[in-house]
Amino acid sequence: MKNTFLSLARTPLLVVILALLGGCATSHKAYDYTAFREARPASILVLPPVNESPDIKATHSMLAHATAPLAESGYYVFPVTLVDETFKHNGLTAPADIHEVAPAKLREIFGADAALYINVKQYGTSYKVIASETRVTAEARLVDLRTGNQLWHGAATASSAEGDNNSGGLAGMLIKAVVRQIIETIAEQGHVIAGQTSSRLLSAGMPNGILHGPRSPQYQKDGQALR
Repeated sequence: MKNTFLSLARTPLLVVILALLGGCATSHKAYDYTAFREARPASILVLPPVNESPDIKATHSMLAHATAPLAESGYYVFPVTLVDETFKHNGLTAPADIHEVAPAKLREIFGADAALYINVKQYGTSYKVIASETRVTAEARLVDLRTGNQLWHGAATASSAEGDNNSGGLAGMLIKAVVRQIIETIAEQGHVIAGQTSSRLLSAGMPNGILHGPRSPQYQKDGQALR
């Protein structure tokens, strides 16, 4: 009888735990691509990223890596140099100001189907006593320049500390952190990690990532060519 009572007493707690676990399992909902599929963008204008980190190299580093994964995903991407010169010719050099240009105006100037807006949230090497890493975090949103509607948004992070096991004791971790900070700062590891972040953020086929473009053999599988 005692065992039966304890079993019943624990049942509500078990139900709560299972409910919480179920909530965690279903919290990552599939992205709604309805607007994306209806718009069917074929060309993308990548705007200079807005840098929210202390490192002044973040904008150019992220921009240098952003076009490749989009092109490999099946889109025509406007050349970075051409875009930069066009904005300068129109008196625009600050990324924040460029992001404020109306979609219709960007469409008029470049003729692109969509524009990609990137915000760099973290960029660079940091030292935290027993750990050091180079981390790059960015967010992006794709906007239809014909309608001004947002087609997609996402975020990604990459770090040089991924896969670290922190073995070797406290002294070893301290030395490792100092050495890593020096080496990665000198080697501008942020540019390398920015490439990894861009790939995770802008490559088609990633979980809740962008869809393949019309130049990709995967385009029809994404349901784009069927509309």
